[in-house]
Amino acid sequence: QVQLVESGGGLVQPGGSLRLSCAASGSIFGIWSMGWYRQAPGKQRELVATITSSRSTNYADAVKGRFTISRDTAKNTVLLQMNSLKPEDTAVYYCYLYVSLTRADYWGQGTQVTVSS
Repeated sequence: QVQLVESGGGLVQPGGSLRLSCAASGSIFGIWSMGWYRQAPGKQRELVATITSSRSTNYADAVKGRFTISRDTAKNTVLLQMNSLKPEDTAVYYCYLYVSLTRADYWGQGTQVTVSS
């Protein structure tokens, strides 16, 4: 059974930075995609950034140039470095993993990011 554990959320002022971490435990085989989605109050969950096992990355237009996703394969961990944060980045951020071999997807419990002065 795969589990995702997130950390790194919190309160930050506009223009500040945060780094989110997501560690996957369990057996992950084959090609996969891992990343972050977010959901603000009253809005639908949306893609933030993803990275594949081949290191291909994808970013939402709203975060391009500000956020960077990376991975540590040995630790099955994905990091999201968030810089130049804006109030509109405020949301619950969810870690996501898709394993193509089993066509299974997994979600973390979510971590709150609040950008406010």
